[in-house]
Amino acid sequence: MRAVSEQDIRASFVNCSKGEAKRLAVPRDLDERRWEDLDFLGWRDPGAPDRGYLVAERGGELVGVTLRASAGRRGLLHRGMCSLCLTTHPGDGVSLMAARKAGPAGRQGDSVGEYICSDLACSLYIRGKKTPQAGGRFEESLTEAEQVARMEGNLFAFLDKLAG
Repeated sequence: MRAVSEQDIRASFVNCSKGEAKRLAVPRDLDERRWEDLDFLGWRDPGAPDRGYLVAERGGELVGVTLRASAGRRGLLHRGMCSLCLTTHPGDGVSLMAARKAGPAGRQGDSVGEYICSDLACSLYIRGKKTPQAGGRFEESLTEAEQVARMEGNLFAFLDKLAG
């Protein structure tokens, strides 16, 4: 992913108002991010732990979505798998993230949900830059580039559902 600015991020959101995008918490460490390791920028709001944000580059355009994580807590014996990167995590390492649809459908309350790594660090898990706590990644015959392409396909399918 290319490096993006706070202004780029705020302008990218498709499922919230401009006012909401202006007020949301953007990471302060954008200059320190290793953009070459990211396929999308994802973060949780430290002031509102149930909120997450995801910004992806698609066709040269940035597409940002606001997410709301489910409040359910699972025991450590339960394992979940991220539907984007296919990393497994114990306990609450995977969350059901719901996103309001863009446009009129979203204003009427329609949303789409996916099970996603709670920390939104899918790119880092695929590249081995981050290891899930007591979880893991399956041994795969796919190359890293093929895994990234699969994750992008899963992410773009999610974004397509949000577009309507």
